[in-house]
Amino acid sequence: MSTDLLDQLTLPELRRRTSEKWRRFGDDVLPLWVAEMDVPLAGPVHRALVEALDRGDTGYPAGEGYADALAAFAAQRWGWDGLEPSRTLLVADVMTGITEVLAAVTEPGSPVVVSSPVYPPFHAVVAHTGRRVVEAPLGEDGRLDLRRLEAVFAATAAESRPAAYLLCNPHNPTGTVPTPEELTALAALAARYGVRVVSDEIHAPLVLPGATFTPYLSVPGTGSAFALLSASKGWNLAGLKAAVLVGGPETAGTLATFPEVVAAGASHLGVLAHTAALREGGGWLDELLVALDARRTLVGELLAAHLPAAGYRAPEGTYLAWLDLRAYDLPDDEDPADALRGRTGVALTSGVPFGTGGAGHVRLNFAAGRATLVDAVERLAKGLHERG
Repeated sequence: MSTDLLDQLTLPELRRRTSEKWRRFGDDVLPLWVAEMDVPLAGPVHRALVEALDRGDTGYPAGEGYADALAAFAAQRWGWDGLEPSRTLLVADVMTGITEVLAAVTEPGSPVVVSSPVYPPFHAVVAHTGRRVVEAPLGEDGRLDLRRLEAVFAATAAESRPAAYLLCNPHNPTGTVPTPEELTALAALAARYGVRVVSDEIHAPLVLPGATFTPYLSVPGTGSAFALLSASKGWNLAGLKAAVLVGGPETAGTLATFPEVVAAGASHLGVLAHTAALREGGGWLDELLVALDARRTLVGELLAAHLPAAGYRAPEGTYLAWLDLRAYDLPDDEDPADALRGRTGVALTSGVPFGTGGAGHVRLNFAAGRATLVDAVERLAKGLHERG
């Protein structure tokens, strides 16, 4: 068996899975869309789940074990000693936590700023809570545009409504990882204009060699901010629901307002799995990061060889490649991902729902085997060149 975690499962084995990635489309499609990885379950997670099932331990979640494990992981991996378990709340998942925070710190009709192109559920959850999205698009380099953010923050402050900013750190879909300087500047702007920052840090364990993850709450001026963290993406545990909402030092009053049912939404088995991943799954994660580093290089090589006109900037984090296909002759009246799937049998994520900057783009999930990626890019190239 290969020592590469992303090459240990064959395509027939993966097609036996019943998760969304493998059931949305037929067996003639290579699914490189939704954020699931083609990896075996980490050994410590597997053991924790089997032991819990053997005990019949399938009740409600309890205690601060997850938060304690996350605090220890954050201190070891990121040098962050400021994750205080007493300022945390267990939530079902990151987006549920964001929903609860927006409801607590803003009001109906409030502006919620996002830096597009960004994870589509950011747009959806803002609309669901009766707030409205205000875009402050990323710069051409895929990074936070601080001048644009200041202009948008100033405009929201003029409305005299409580405003929030949803930060994606690391950023999905561009894979950029904000620096401490960028985050410190963001915090200063948020304080100046009275904007509450909520940071989605679900991809934090997946920062690749060459970049360093900085927790937003670790930089100065973030006392009133919140962050959402989870082992979900790092260990491929999306089906085992659990996440941790972390508040800055000035958020105790807000955290106290959340009803008990919010924490009860997390899965007890999910909490046990995530805790085991954080406490004992570091070695597995290190192996994964080596494999993902190799995959992002492979994607660049394949695109250079087969689709040289595609725009691709190797991501600093995540396992997502953001591809600019505007140089190719894609139909204006059809979603690019739909067009490519029909033409090539490769399922990608459309850039359109990511907001401004997403048109003409697709997102490719490269947490897959080498042979799958080679096949996928060759199919894409054939389909795009045939059209041209």
